[in-house]
Amino acid sequence: MNNGLIFYSLCRYRGFTLFLTFLFYTSYHLSRKPISIVKSELHKNCSTLIRPPNLNGTDNETWCDWAPFDQDNYQTLFGAVDNSFLVAYAIGMFFSGIFGERVPLRYYLTTGMLLSGLFTCLFGLGFYWNIHSIWYYAFVQAMNGLVQTTGWPAVVACVGNWFGKGKRGFIMGVWNSHTSVGNILGSLIAGIFVSSAWGMSFIVPGIIIASTGILCFFFLVEKPEDVGCSPPQHHEDNEKEPLLQNSSSSEEIFSSPGLSNSISSESTEEHTEAISFCGALRIPGVMEFSLCLLFAKLVSYTFLYWLPLYISNVAHFDPKEAGDMSTLFDVGGIVGGVVAGLVSDQTGGRASTCCVMLIVAAPMLFLYNHIGQHSLATTIGMLLVCGALVNGPYALITTAVSADLGTHESLSGNSRALSTVTAIIDGTGSIGAALGPLLAGVISPTGWNNVFFMLITADILACLLLSRLVYKEVRGWCGHSPRQRG
Repeated sequence: MNNGLIFYSLCRYRGFTLFLTFLFYTSYHLSRKPISIVKSELHKNCSTLIRPPNLNGTDNETWCDWAPFDQDNYQTLFGAVDNSFLVAYAIGMFFSGIFGERVPLRYYLTTGMLLSGLFTCLFGLGFYWNIHSIWYYAFVQAMNGLVQTTGWPAVVACVGNWFGKGKRGFIMGVWNSHTSVGNILGSLIAGIFVSSAWGMSFIVPGIIIASTGILCFFFLVEKPEDVGCSPPQHHEDNEKEPLLQNSSSSEEIFSSPGLSNSISSESTEEHTEAISFCGALRIPGVMEFSLCLLFAKLVSYTFLYWLPLYISNVAHFDPKEAGDMSTLFDVGGIVGGVVAGLVSDQTGGRASTCCVMLIVAAPMLFLYNHIGQHSLATTIGMLLVCGALVNGPYALITTAVSADLGTHESLSGNSRALSTVTAIIDGTGSIGAALGPLLAGVISPTGWNNVFFMLITADILACLLLSRLVYKEVRGWCGHSPRQRG
C-alpha cells in the first residue's frame, strides 16, 4: 500500500473517530442538563397561576409545586440532588481512568451509556409513578453520576490514541464543543416538555444516550493498530516549548508514523504497562492543572445547574424561556474553547492562555450580576462573553492539556497513561463541580450577589494556582532555556 492510500485511510479513520466521540460525549452532557431546566418547574411561584377548582389540598402557596420540592428549603433539596450526582461523579472519576486503561474502551463506553440512559429515564419516571421521595431522586442521580464517569476518560483516551500533538489545542478545542452542544440540546429538549410533562424532559435524553451506546458498540475503533494503522507521534526529541513541550505550530496534526510501516513491535510493547495513580501525579504539571480545574469547574458547573433558575428568578422568565436563554452561555463556551485551543497552539502557552481568560472572567461575572438583566441585548451579550471566558480554560485543561500530560515525554512512550491522567485531572475538577452547586444552594437564600462573589473568588484562585507554570512559560518565551527534567 503506498503512502497516499495510507494517509487517506488514516484521515478517514481519524475523522470518523472524532465524529463518533463527539456524538458520544454530546449525549452524556445532553442527559445531564434536564435537571437544571426542570428545577424551575418543580418549584415555581404558584400565586401567579390559576388554581384548578377540583384540586385537593389547602396550601395556596405551593399547590403547583412537586413535592418534596414544595418546601421552604427547596434550594437545599435541589443542592442535595445535584450533589448526589456530582459527588458520585467526582469519586468515581478517580477509579474510572484506571478501569478505562484495563478494559476495552468500546465495551466500557457502551456499558456506561446504556446504564446512564437507564438512570436518566428512571428520574423522569418519577413523574409518571408519582414519586415524591427525595431519597429516590438523590439515589437515581448518584447512580447516574457514577456510571457517567465512564465517558470522559474513555473518549479522551480514544482521541489521544489517534492524534499526535500538532495543532492538538485547536482540534480538541473544536471537538470539545460537544460539552456545550450537549448542554444546548439538553436544554432545548427538556424545555419542550418541562411545562406539560417534565418526566419526558429526562426520558427522551435517556433514550438518546442509550441509543448512542449501541452505536458505540458496533462502530467505535479504539486504536489505529486495530485497523492496521501505526500510532501517532506524541512528542519529538528536539522539543523546546516551555511547559508541556508541544510541537511547533507549523507541524501538521496528521504528521505521524502512520505514513510509515517502520514502527517496530518491540518498542510498542515495551511501554504497555498501565501507569499507577502516584506515577501519574508525578508528571510535571498534573497537580497544578488539576487544582486549577477544581475551581474552574466549580464556576462552570454552578452555571450549568443554577443559571436557568437564576434567570427565572431575577429576570422573571418562565421555565422554558429561562432554559432557552441559558443556552447562550454554552454558545459562548463553544467559542471560548476554540479560541483557547487556537491561541495556546500558536503561543505554546497552555497555562498562560488559561490564566488570561480567568483574569478577565472575574470582572465580567461581576458585571453580569449587576447589569446583565437590564435589557435583553445586555443579557445576551453578557451570557456569551461570560460563557466564553468561563468555559475556555475548562475546555482547554480537560482536552489538550490532559492529552499533552497523558503523553508527556517523561512517560517514555507509555500511551496507556492517558486515561489515568485524564481521570485525575477531571476527577479533581469534579470535586469543584460538586462544591459549586452545593455552595450555590446554601448561599443563594442569602442573595444572588453572594453566589457571584463566591464564583469570582474561585476564578481568582484558579488563576493563582497556575502562576508557577505561567512564569515558566514566560521565561521560555524570553529565551531562558527550561531545566531538563529527569
